[in-house]
Amino acid sequence: MRNIGAFKIKLDSRLRENDSKKECSLYRDFVFSWFLSINKNISFIIVFLVFFALSSIASAFDGPLAIKNQYPIFLHADQQYLEKASMENSFSAGVSHSSTYTVQSSGEWEIGQDMEVSELSLRYKKVINDFAELGIDLPVIALSGGFMDGFLESYHDTFGLPDYGRGERPHNDFLYEIKRNGKLIVEGRSGAGLGDIRLSVKKPIFSSDKMNLSARGDAEFPTGSAKKGYGNGSIDAGAAILFDAKIADDFMTYWNLGVVFPGDLKGNEDVDLEDFIYGGAAVETTLKEKYSLIAQLQAQSRIYPKTGLLAVDRAAYLLSFGGRYSSGKNLFELSFSEDINSAGAPDFIINLIYKMKL
Repeated sequence: MRNIGAFKIKLDSRLRENDSKKECSLYRDFVFSWFLSINKNISFIIVFLVFFALSSIASAFDGPLAIKNQYPIFLHADQQYLEKASMENSFSAGVSHSSTYTVQSSGEWEIGQDMEVSELSLRYKKVINDFAELGIDLPVIALSGGFMDGFLESYHDTFGLPDYGRGERPHNDFLYEIKRNGKLIVEGRSGAGLGDIRLSVKKPIFSSDKMNLSARGDAEFPTGSAKKGYGNGSIDAGAAILFDAKIADDFMTYWNLGVVFPGDLKGNEDVDLEDFIYGGAAVETTLKEKYSLIAQLQAQSRIYPKTGLLAVDRAAYLLSFGGRYSSGKNLFELSFSEDINSAGAPDFIINLIYKMKL
């Protein structure tokens, strides 16, 4: 009888264990199914934030990812990149590469963009008497038919993503034209040229160990050819509020909100560009003493007057992820950005930056 009783107890224990495993399995399956059902971009963000939560070793923070929207017809309109509020002395050289396909027409406008854009950006920042930071940006822009159309078409087909009609044109065939009422405004050509040079000033308003607040202003000068698509032929101006907030020893957040007042686009015909609002938020966390990860979202309102083309008239959003390595005064940054609204931004941007603290 004792053996029978022990056997029953053991059997009940096994049954309860099996029931528990089944419940855990059902719960796991439910969570997995729910996770797969939500938007792919949100899933990516969740995975990235979970990865953030695993890091715990603090080090110095260096700011948001320095990514500029390279959508060709917007590139010349004082395009901003997110910045930290604190000041620094530095020199940096960045290389960006992006791919854009927008071939659309309305009753009034025709916009043809089938190209890849590479940009070399040289940036110098200098703090003057601990009062303000002065900066200069010098961009060199290269426009080409590129080499990635075949890869992008396969990538979109594999994951069931829209290709914006890219397959309707020959691979790696360059196109850059803007027309209004049949009149040519911009006719870009494959090649390289100097973009518009920008001068900036940043003035701290409040500073502490956990928070920084600054005001920033800039002016962009027409050093690039407007008819070829390297500039807009006018002086642009911008202003912004920058805010940094440390939310934990190993987490820093960055917030930017600004407005840009672009001058007219003076191509073969003049276009009155719209003032636009831009902003963004980024979070940086450290993995080890020399490594950090950054995720950020930036957005801007439309720049052109109403064209009747969704790819141009809607707001642009860029979701970016990147990593940073620092060694002494040297810093390396690599990032990838994705257009999440299919409007006003390239299909993707790859960005590599070297910075030297001075």
